[in-house]
Amino acid sequence: MSQYHNDPASVIESDRAHVWHHLAQHKPFETIDPQIIVEGKGMRVWDITGKEHLDAVSGGVWTVNVGYGRTEIADAVRDQLVKMCYFAGAKGTIPGAEFAQRLIEKMPGLDRVYYANSGSEANEKAFKMVRQISHKHYGGKKHKILYRDRDYHGTTIACLSAGGQQERNAQYGPFAPGFVEVPHCLEYRADQPGEGYGERAAQAIEDVILREGPDTIGALCLEPITAGGGIIVPPQGYWERVQEICKKYDILLHIDEVVCGLGRTGTWFGYQQFGIKPDIVTMAKGVASGYAAISCCVTTNEVFEKFKDADDPLGYFRDISTFGGCTAGPVAALENMRIIEEENLCENSAAMGNRLHQNLLDLMNKHECIGEVRGMGLFQGAELVKSRETREPMDEKRVMAVVADCLKNGVIIGASNRSMPGFNNTLLFAPALIATADDIDQITDAVDQALTRVMA
Repeated sequence: MSQYHNDPASVIESDRAHVWHHLAQHKPFETIDPQIIVEGKGMRVWDITGKEHLDAVSGGVWTVNVGYGRTEIADAVRDQLVKMCYFAGAKGTIPGAEFAQRLIEKMPGLDRVYYANSGSEANEKAFKMVRQISHKHYGGKKHKILYRDRDYHGTTIACLSAGGQQERNAQYGPFAPGFVEVPHCLEYRADQPGEGYGERAAQAIEDVILREGPDTIGALCLEPITAGGGIIVPPQGYWERVQEICKKYDILLHIDEVVCGLGRTGTWFGYQQFGIKPDIVTMAKGVASGYAAISCCVTTNEVFEKFKDADDPLGYFRDISTFGGCTAGPVAALENMRIIEEENLCENSAAMGNRLHQNLLDLMNKHECIGEVRGMGLFQGAELVKSRETREPMDEKRVMAVVADCLKNGVIIGASNRSMPGFNNTLLFAPALIATADDIDQITDAVDQALTRVMA
């Protein structure tokens, strides 16, 4: 790590006095120092004390897909900012046009890219599209948006209204009307697991549609693989039936790829693992690997054409994202995509994901507290339980103690945290797509040692 030039004590005190950290209780910072990350290279980051960490969560929230220190992305962004840094999205830019073309090449069946700057905002755009289509084409009736228990779509009030994580939502209501929850599809927690479970889980969605009235439902919003809700890979038969249901009732299928997109699962997008043909796809995080802020709401031409009525003064999509006009985002995204292609990182994600999954299964054979291992590509989870027989969830404090032990020993992992009451018990892993076999083994070795110490 290169020498850090600012005075560390001064930086720490400035942070303690003035920075409001995300998802953090600040009371402990009265007696302990906040951790300041100052440098990253490849899979590793260094804090302000000089301590090295192997990052198994790609920047804490599954974002830095191509790893740290990519000078080619930084150089491309710098050059573009000097030439043309920004213009509002009512006009076009060269990077915006070029990345949209490259992105659509990876998404057969989809055609239009709407730029914004965060996953929450991208999902807000999709919700607004659905609502405007309802008013324009269905007399306002087909306005309800279905979302799934345990799924997460962002932190704005509208996105929390479509959020299936009760603790994330707590104390932020009242929420926007017209959002309706459908059951999750975690077979490990199902009352009737086994053959046909995927179809039954999908049928539960149709039951909600029939209860609400099909003519009131505009869209179904789902993560291809549930992320923070426990790394839930939908069971066989689920996605086929979900698509049949959406087609049957003329419901738009909105796939939230904010976490799974850009190689995380071993394909460009998670929905491509399951043969899904979505109407709307949203993405952020790994689109530019954190080198610039960018998100996209991508639609079919069929959705886009519903907003082309020149005779109606309200007939176009009357939305704007100020920082969706920044050119840094699409430039960084273009370089990010080039790196993924040239270094075969989708393939590496699949291969190293298999290794991570198998390593976690090996730990399951050793540690009775691991109830199930789930995931796809470099997106894996291990659910911790008090008893495999009863499947009673492990206490959240003990789960977080495992995370803390790994951190103390130089490996940063994640866990479902203050999301679902009583079920914040899954360890989460999403290392960068550049991970090597040695990186994977170091991650799982740290978990092995942490489980040994914490569960003793």
